[in-house]
Amino acid sequence: FVQRTEWGLQLMTQRALEAESNVEKLKEQIFILQGELESSKAENENLRAGQTTDLEAANHVIDFALQSLHKIITGTNLSIRQLASGAESLHIAAEVLKSTGKISEVEAEKE
Repeated sequence: FVQRTEWGLQLMTQRALEAESNVEKLKEQIFILQGELESSKAENENLRAGQTTDLEAANHVIDFALQSLHKIITGTNLSIRQLASGAESLHIAAEVLKSTGKISEVEAEKE
């Protein structure tokens, strides 16, 4: 039972670490996309000011940046949920181990 619990803890810890890694990667992607979005906003302002830039290209860039940002946010939310789930599972496993230790102490006292 203890070995299975330890294995479960290791698996949950691995999942939590992977989720944290995914969150970091997604944060980097968000940062890049925010830069692209700012660039697109500046280009859009230039268009409004009357400069000669292809409006369709600017709209395409903005749409692409917004779609990418939405995908990253969705992925980030999933990773955060996985991380929270892993943390909850670790908490449950810790409580099980704690209970197992108490049971062992009671059995030892009986002997």
